[in-house]
Amino acid sequence: MSSPDTAPRHVLVTGATRGIGRAIAAAFVTAGDRVTVLGRTPESARAAAEALHAAGHVAADVTNEEALAAALHDAAEAHGPVDVLVNNAGGADTAPLARTTTGALRTMMALNVEPLLVAAKAVVPAMKAQGSGRIIAIASTAGLKGYAYVGAYCAAKHAAVGLTRALALELARTGITVNAVCPGFTDTDLVAGSIDALEQKTGRERADLLAEFTKVNPMGRLIDPDEVAAAVLWLASPAAAAVTGQAIAVSGGET
Repeated sequence: MSSPDTAPRHVLVTGATRGIGRAIAAAFVTAGDRVTVLGRTPESARAAAEALHAAGHVAADVTNEEALAAALHDAAEAHGPVDVLVNNAGGADTAPLARTTTGALRTMMALNVEPLLVAAKAVVPAMKAQGSGRIIAIASTAGLKGYAYVGAYCAAKHAAVGLTRALALELARTGITVNAVCPGFTDTDLVAGSIDALEQKTGRERADLLAEFTKVNPMGRLIDPDEVAAAVLWLASPAAAAVTGQAIAVSGGET
């Protein structure tokens, strides 16, 4: 039976159609693993899987518990039990305290925390049966520190890191490791879209707006998605068999 210590493994990456998730899926494909791309829609998931030469694809809105559980079941039926689960799908919302509602907080939790629990419960039984597995959450430096105007997002990412640490202890004797990777601002279309919106709203120069994102990184730049993927690949490797319950920052020294 396949395991995280031997390739090819069955690797499932949520939110794998773009950005960090796509870079992670590509890295595992290059490593020779069987990768299932999970996207929000069948069309986006299929397109990404074909472009990456992934083994397969499934689709679900990760905030829909039943749909996510069904997609994970379908992936296991098609390609065998999931050996490596990368919970990457997520998103951010920006608002000052006066406009941050409990509804907004719940939305961030539903997107950034609840899918981690649902997906873990779906894959852990088979991982326990084979005595090995890797569960990796893509959190954020917002799970390690605070940022102004993203209180709900910071709360959700802190919760994601807390859930990761708790599950790591619960599963420590099963051969399953549970870790989080916490990128700083990363060179993705999400950041580019944020800059676009700020440029339109404020009329400020794009270079100045980009500097606002890079100034918190001591290296003075955005993180490359491939740098995040490399950290994930290591956590899924035999070399990281004793690494669990960690929240590893890929942030140029910000945290």
